[in-house]
Parts: sequence; C-alpha cells; structure tokens
Amino acid sequence: MMTEKETATEKIITDAMANPSPAKSMGDPGITPLSPSHTQQNDTDQVPSGQSFVVVVAIDFGTTSSGYAYAFTKEPECIHTMRRWEGGDPGVSNQKTPTTILLTPDRKFHSFGYAARDFYHDLDPSESKHWLYLEKFKMKLHTTANLSIDTDLHAANGKRVKALDIFAYALAFFKEQALKELSDQTGGDFDNNDVRWVITVPAIWKMPAKQFMREAAYKSALVSRENPEQLIIALEPEAASIYCRKLRLHQMVDLCTQTTQNGFSPTDNVGSGMTQVSPGHAKEHVRRNRQSRTFLVENVIGELWSELEEGDRYVVVDCGGGTVDLTVHQIRLPEGHLKELYKASGGPYGSLGIDYEFEKLLCKIFGQDFIDQFKIKRPAAWVDLMIAFESRKRAAAPDRTNPLNINLPFSFIDYYKKFRGHSVEHALRKSNVDFVKWSSQGMLRMSPDAMNSLFKPTIDHIIQHLRELFEKPEVSDIKFLFLVGGFAESPLLQQAVQNMLQGRSRIIIPHDVGLTILKGAVLFGLDPSIIKVRRSPLTYGVGVLNRFVEGKHPPEKLLVKDGTRWCTDVFDTFIAADQSVALGEMVKRSYTPAKPSQQVIVIHVYCSEKENVGFISEPGVRKCGTLRLDVTGTESTAPRREIQTLMQFGDTEIRAMAVDVSTGRTVKSSIDFLSH
Repeated sequence: MMTEKETATEKIITDAMANPSPAKSMGDPGITPLSPSHTQQNDTDQVPSGQSFVVVVAIDFGTTSSGYAYAFTKEPECIHTMRRWEGGDPGVSNQKTPTTILLTPDRKFHSFGYAARDFYHDLDPSESKHWLYLEKFKMKLHTTANLSIDTDLHAANGKRVKALDIFAYALAFFKEQALKELSDQTGGDFDNNDVRWVITVPAIWKMPAKQFMREAAYKSALVSRENPEQLIIALEPEAASIYCRKLRLHQMVDLCTQTTQNGFSPTDNVGSGMTQVSPGHAKEHVRRNRQSRTFLVENVIGELWSELEEGDRYVVVDCGGGTVDLTVHQIRLPEGHLKELYKASGGPYGSLGIDYEFEKLLCKIFGQDFIDQFKIKRPAAWVDLMIAFESRKRAAAPDRTNPLNINLPFSFIDYYKKFRGHSVEHALRKSNVDFVKWSSQGMLRMSPDAMNSLFKPTIDHIIQHLRELFEKPEVSDIKFLFLVGGFAESPLLQQAVQNMLQGRSRIIIPHDVGLTILKGAVLFGLDPSIIKVRRSPLTYGVGVLNRFVEGKHPPEKLLVKDGTRWCTDVFDTFIAADQSVALGEMVKRSYTPAKPSQQVIVIHVYCSEKENVGFISEPGVRKCGTLRLDVTGTESTAPRREIQTLMQFGDTEIRAMAVDVSTGRTVKSSIDFLSH
C-alpha cells in the first residue's frame, strides 16, 4: 500500500508540469488528511495569562487624529489620557493630536502632530518643497489591495516614502511620549518591558493591514519579535463597546429621549465634556475637569448596562475620519462578556469623505488643473485651507440658517490670479455654483444647504450600510445603538441615524465621544478575554490531496499512478466565514505526507471570503500563510507519519502550529498575510 502511494506521489510531482494547478505548480509533494480529521477542542479556559505588566498603554492611531491613554494594572479603574498637546486649532477642542508627520529633506523623522503641522507651515515655500509632510495616510492600509512591506505613500510634495517607515516613526513617537510621561509619573526611568501596548485598528481592516501594524510596531521597537504578546491589536468598535458598558447615565446623551444630562441641553456640543456629578455643579465641574486627564471607570457595570439582560443585542457604530465600522454584540451574563453576532462590516465612509467633496467643489469652481497645481506648489497653504474648512465642517447642523465662512489663504487668491489671469471673485461669479458666494473679507461664503450637500454622500453611505445591517436576521431586536468616534459628534449624522431607525433602538452617544475608543482599548488591554466569541471574517483552510472519488471530484483534478487516484488542490476547511469562534479556540487536523520519505513538509494555508470553498484554485482563494516543518534526521516508526496542524482563532490575529507527532517536533507561525 505504501509503495503504491509513494509511486503515486512521484507521479504527482512529474505530472505537475503537464497539468497546471496551484499546488502542483508550487512543486508541492503535498499532504493528505488522516481519516479522523475534524477535531475541535475548546481551550477557552486555559488562555495563558502570559507575563505581568505594570501599565497598559493604548495608542489610538486614527486617520485624522491620534492619541494615547494608559492605566496602571494596580489601579485599573483610573484611565489617564495623555497630556495636552502643544498647539491646537481654533474651534476644535482636542485631546488628540492630528495624525500628521514631517520628515526632513534627508528623510529623517522631524516631528508629529500639531508640531509637524506648524513647523511645516512656517517653512519658506522654497524650502518646504523639499520637506516630506504626510497626513491622513492611514487609509492607504485599507485601500491598498496587495499591501506589502514595500507599499509606498506620497508626501504632500509628491515624493514617495515607504509606508512601513512612516507608521514606525509614528509609533516610535508615541512610545517616546508615553514613556516620558510614565517616567515623570513614577519618578524614574520607566522600562518599556513593563508596558503592555495596545494599538487600535478598524474592525473591517483585512488581515494584511492588521499584520502591517504589527510589523511597524516591531520596526519602531515598540515591542520585539521575540515577545509578540507585549502588543495587542484591538478592534476599534470592540474597544468602544467595552467602554460603553461602563457608562453612567451622566456620561452620555440619549438621543431618543433628548433629556439633558449633567447640565448639557441636547443642543450643546455633545461629546465636549465629561462629568461625574449632579447637574447643578455640572458646568463648574466641567471646567475643573478639563484640567484633569484621569477618568474614573467605576467598577460597577454602568446604569445603562444594568438595563441589558442576558442575550440582549446592541450595535456599535464607530464613525471615524477614515472608516465607519459596525459591530453587533450580544451580552453574556453573569460577567457581562460580549459575543459578536455578525461579522464586522462598514467601509471607507469616514468624515474624510466630506473633505473630498469640498475638494471636488473647489475643483468645480476653480478648475481641477489649478487645484492639483496649488496642492503641489503651495502645500502648506492647502493644509491651511483644509484646517479652515475643518472648523466650519464642525459647525454644520441640520437647523442652521446662517452661512458658513471659510477663509481662503492669501496665497490661494494670489496664486489663482497668476495661474488664470483673473480673480477668485471672477471665478465664483462665472461658476454655476450658486450656493457659494464671495464675501468682501476674502472668504468663501457657503449656504448651510451647500455645506449639508458635502455631507450627503458620506452620510448616505453610512445610512445605506446601517439599513442593510438591520435587515440581517442576526440583527433583529437591537436594544441600543452606540454612536462613537469623532464623526459621531456631527448633528447631521445623528439626525440621519435617528430618521433611519424610527425609534427601533435607543441611540446613545457617550460624552468625549472621540476618546471612547482610546479608553476602551485600555480596558481591553487590562482584560483581553472580555470578548469571548467573535465571527471569523474569512474562511481558512489548507491545501491537501484526497483520494479521487468518481462523480464527486472534477476530472481535471485527477492524478493516477499504479492504481492510486488522487484529487489535487482540495481545500480542507478549518473554519468558515462568519462562523462563531470562541476566544482561543483551537481547530486541530491530522495529515500525513503523501510521500513518506519527505524531509520538509510544507503546509499552505489559504483563505477566502466565500463560506464554501472546495478547491484552492477557485477564484477569490488566496494563499495567506505557510508552515514549514523540517523532519530531517528523524525516523518515524509508525507506518504513516502523523502531522498535526493546529490553528488558533478568536483573537484579532491567527496563530498556526504544526507538530510531528512521532518526534514532538513543532513549528509555530503567525500567518503571514502581507504579499511579498
């Protein structure tokens, strides 16, 4: 029997030339399942706690703004948000700093955040064109189809830089800031090994983008490859969800009742203050609290949460600058653990979309050719114009009647005259955009309708997505909808969500809505096992050879030698898309080398967005990882060498392991999703 199998495998390898198929073209002798293949074991209770850390620091690396927060493991109820940043924007109170980075002309890191923006802005135009300034670059990880270690970004002056370098510089900056603050707090040099780091990413990011963040963290020396447990990649809406459980009634606004909490009337800017006292002292307390950066997360479950019962469902809508993420969670009592009911969905519908609409409007008025030139030739002035737009964008509201004025930088007016030979004013009169006028103070005057129309495409996308989500059978009977993330502050978005839901769920917006994710990420770092069940975003499996079954297997997959008929390219599924996965759940399979004399056994891991996959050659299936098990110099006494393959799911990353049962030799690997 064995010899027959051996020759069959020899034949497989020689046939590889004749019959193109993914497995054979890789010259892969292949593995074949041992019969009792489908075993699942639940190791949820023995999730290793790993080393102990003194502090958890979470970095919210946002598309438009970023920041960090931390808590000492000894006082987990005290979450500290970072120190106030130098420089700030008029009309935008911010605990976070803009996600902007500046490199010197010789590509060394210079500064991050407001500091980068202000320095770049103050450079002479003749000089600034040599400096590399980047903003809003995080979206590149979401939009790049074949993301790799070598993916490029474009700086404002059009020059290319390696994305990995930029992300690593940014993380190194946060590492330095946080360690400096921790050293000041503890009165000594704070050791990075005592920190558990948490970085947040959108839940809809594909695996390559998540892995890219981890690679950047290694490059920035935030953590070392030898100690991957020191870094947790947390999903933004999950972090928000964890924080929302802790909310007390005075820490949020319930849009449906529109009651005033802690002295804010509903028309006040929601999300600007955070208090923990009775309404009477609220205003005074808010003022004092601005100085304090420590939030007490009470150990009790929030009042809102006490209304939730076992099995209740809620949706978290995380609206950021770049993406909108929707997650559906269900409560599991008694501990209030969370279970994900439907795989994360959403898309690139963040508030950046409004900026693009504004840019399109400018192109319509002044011409695409001018705007493209202006951005390259006067990049600092372009940044200025977008800052001016940002503060007006925040003033947009459904019931607004007076126009919004946007300052045009002098160099815009000046450069336009040089470029076109006529004035900006002339361009506005000539353009058929009737709701944008020129005001004599050198401003663009936009009617509220004009501003609202810039919001419309983005908000329509979000509402459309919510509609589709609410039509899913898993998403019925939603008790609460939490609106979080910086864009959640927009009254236009709030109104649109209310109109869509028609009272089907209560809409809750936490105060300090932009910091919700940051604080939740700290809580998650303190207890990563809080989310017990997730949904797998993809189907995972390995490529194997099976005995050929007439009528079941397609003839073009057949390989015959000495009476043994093999079917190649079979996709052996480990877990299917949207299947529930418990935290730490292991799926175990046993295989045997199709050729017993094989010295290196290579197992290829494939993934697909489809739930049912038969063959690795189907469209949409791609290779996402490889396990190489070297068994040279070991003799197996068993007639068939058993190779166990284990995949551990349920965390935000996937780990794989192969074991040679006869010798106990193992190889571990985290699945490599970046295309090389």
